[in-house]
Amino acid sequence: MPSTRAVSRCLVVCALAVLVMSGAAVALEVGQKAPDFALNGTDGKPVKLSDLTAKGPVVIYTFIAAYTPT
Repeated sequence: MPSTRAVSRCLVVCALAVLVMSGAAVALEVGQKAPDFALNGTDGKPVKLSDLTAKGPVVIYTFIAAYTPT
C-alpha cells in the first residue's frame, strides 16, 4: 500500500504537469497585449478588459493573498 507521502508527491507532480500543459505558466513579455478576459465587478456584473481598454490605458493591480490567513 503506498504511503501518504508518496500519494501526496504524485498529486503535486500531476497538478504541476496539468498547469504546464494548459499554458498557465506562460507569462507575457513587456509590450505584449494582454488576452481579453472578464471578471465580475463589485456590483456582480461582468467587466471585460477590452471594454476598459477602449476607453484608454488600464492598470491591473492585484492583492496577492489578500483576505487569506497567512
